[in-house]
Amino acid sequence: MRLRKVLPAKTRRACALPLAALLTGAAASSAAAGDLVVRYDQSQLLRLPRPASEIIIGNPSIADVALQGGNLLVVTGKTFGITNVIALDAERNVIQDQRVIVERDDRRVVNLHKGSARRTFSCTPNCEPNLTIGDDEQFFTTISKHNGEKTRFSEGSGDAGGSASAQ
Repeated sequence: MRLRKVLPAKTRRACALPLAALLTGAAASSAAAGDLVVRYDQSQLLRLPRPASEIIIGNPSIADVALQGGNLLVVTGKTFGITNVIALDAERNVIQDQRVIVERDDRRVVNLHKGSARRTFSCTPNCEPNLTIGDDEQFFTTISKHNGEKTRFSEGSGDAGGSASAQ
């Protein structure tokens, strides 16, 4: 005959609550485990099980996708939100229907609020203005202009002559 130690009811409840919370957390995380999470203004790689011939983006304003080779996708977050990417083979069979969540990368990001106006800065380690949707319109326009000028300057310096010229 085997003896079993029975815990008092209060102890059983105390042990059951953390276990239930753990199991609930595991169930919640597994529901989102299939999602591809992409950070705003960053890219993620998505490898397909076989080569695709066509890619469909649910909402191209949220994410952009580039096909690299036959079965590697580069998914870039363009704005915050949820969309999906569908990959089709040559016979138009669905290879993969992938939900994509574009979210903000809050690590080392500082928001400065002045009244209802927000300004976003990336602090890695020095704080520099960051072009983020939802920022104060004047701040956003100014940072956008500076980013565009920087990009044009960088593209101009890559020519054969090695110098950027004003056009």
